[in-house]
Amino acid sequence: MVKKANAGGFEEKLEKLEEIVGKLEDENTPIEESLSLFEEGVGISKELSVKLEEVKRKIEVLRKDAEGKLKLEAFEDEDGEKQE
Repeated sequence: MVKKANAGGFEEKLEKLEEIVGKLEDENTPIEESLSLFEEGVGISKELSVKLEEVKRKIEVLRKDAEGKLKLEAFEDEDGEKQE
């Protein structure tokens, strides 16, 4: 259940960020409100980035070794660097 709560929190924050972007794209949003929304959006973006990095570090990939046996390996990022 904890995973669902975390996923919901992530999804809710992502939806809020999308809402903020929509308001920032609206030419009728006052500059003061836009600044406040921008600051809030940056904060949410940082939170989401941290959460994604945490999840990325937890991912382990099953791979077959030379003998065909499955073994766990750390997740490799796009640069081929292993994440711990």
